[in-house]
Amino acid sequence: MIWQSPLLLWLLILIPVLIAGVWLRTKALKKKRERIFNEQLFAKLRKGFWKPGDVLKSVFVIAGLSFLLLAMAGPKIGTEVREVKRQGVDMLIALDLSASMNAEDVRPSRLEKAKFEINRLIERLKGDRVGLIVFTGEAYLQSPMTLDYSALKLFLDIADTDQMPSSATDFKAAMETAITAFESLEENETEAAKVLLIISDGEDHGQSYDAPLQDLIDKNIYVYTLGIGTDEGTTIPLYEENSSNLIGYKRDRSGKVVTTSLQSDELRQIASRGNGTYYAIERGNDGIDAFLARVDELEKGEFSSQEYADYKNQYQWMGALALLCFTFAYLVPAYRKEK
Repeated sequence: MIWQSPLLLWLLILIPVLIAGVWLRTKALKKKRERIFNEQLFAKLRKGFWKPGDVLKSVFVIAGLSFLLLAMAGPKIGTEVREVKRQGVDMLIALDLSASMNAEDVRPSRLEKAKFEINRLIERLKGDRVGLIVFTGEAYLQSPMTLDYSALKLFLDIADTDQMPSSATDFKAAMETAITAFESLEENETEAAKVLLIISDGEDHGQSYDAPLQDLIDKNIYVYTLGIGTDEGTTIPLYEENSSNLIGYKRDRSGKVVTTSLQSDELRQIASRGNGTYYAIERGNDGIDAFLARVDELEKGEFSSQEYADYKNQYQWMGALALLCFTFAYLVPAYRKEK
């Protein structure tokens, strides 16, 4: 159970204060009465008085006030299923997790900058279904297509170059995984445009991607690319595990320090063939805004209604109990006819 306005629950402290006040006042009145009347005379003056009824009135009034305060606090229990209709595009983001994405020519690193921009993209989406693919020499669907952006951010946060078994880059693997993910949506097919956004530094060491790219084109899937890095390039730093202590730089098999740079030509070619556009992040202040503006121009589709679960308001029950208590307090007689 949760509460809409939990601070109002503090007002329940007034209930025992009220009870204590009523008891003290009753006791004071009784002492004052005993100084003026004797018991027989007072009983005659209050002929027909029914003490249990008077007590019940007080009990129902106090109970009614308690339930009223609980209703005002807004209790929420269980779940409520609501239908939510969304309009947008189907988008898959393929994020390169190769070792070269740890290069720091774009601060704080290519990978961290890419994750930051993806987070900005997610925050500005309005009803688009989005999924996440991570790839190097292999590719995995890290997050299926979803409207739950919070869950998507969690999957993005844990994306790291160390999670992949290979440190090379293979665009073919990412494209084939994207095709499989889009095909799984056919049962809920809509008129929404389908978009694949590949974020990488462009260094492809895999097999030819001509066949899967053509398959994407044939399925009317727009392929956009986002290059991250600089043309000048830089080395790839190595840090101690779970530490910021630099221990060296990545080297090739001959022991030479590896230098990595943005290979924009490869990414431009993919975007051009895939009916998309190439964008670049070469400096810390570059962003993903231009791509987002382009997505807004694409054809939107209405997705099948999504069931949305939330806590269900239950204040009406507390309000009804409060009304019932006040009604009983009004109906219970304090006086009744004597036989």
